[in-house]
Amino acid sequence: MNEVNLKDKTFEVFISDTEIAEIVHSISNQINNSGVKDPLFIAVMNGAFLFAADVMRKITISNAEISFIKLSSYEGTATTGKVDELIGVSDDISGRNIIVLEDIIDTGITLEKIISLLKKEEVADIKVATLLFKPDSYTKDIHIDFIGKSIPNDFVVGYGLDYDEIGRNLPHIYKLKN
Repeated sequence: MNEVNLKDKTFEVFISDTEIAEIVHSISNQINNSGVKDPLFIAVMNGAFLFAADVMRKITISNAEISFIKLSSYEGTATTGKVDELIGVSDDISGRNIIVLEDIIDTGITLEKIISLLKKEEVADIKVATLLFKPDSYTKDIHIDFIGKSIPNDFVVGYGLDYDEIGRNLPHIYKLKN
């Protein structure tokens, strides 16, 4: 499928499933060779679920664990307008070596909040791995340790990435067609 229609938009293949597999293999090897000990991988939901599963299948580091988080901007039933709550990490993670798994990093606002919340938990170390990175949009000074592929500032869907919650199941990554 070279094009897909999602709601009112048309998308075209940007990164094939074969290239995605090569990117995952490369990132997994970099992590395996990084020297990190007993890592706790933290996958950011919902978008990183496929990426996280594929990376974890290739991790050969002893005592590797995974947990999943979701960021919430809700207080009760009303949104606060700011990301301020970490949902999903209920165990004590102090002293742990963390590797955050993200599907895509663009401005870095979400990543900055995740790092801030993890530092409050007094973790030993935080590394960041992302499938996709938009350097032209990135506004933060946070180092990204493992970058799968740098891309232009295109809107993308598929392989966990969504357009209004649809398209996550697509095997390729598609970009908005002009």
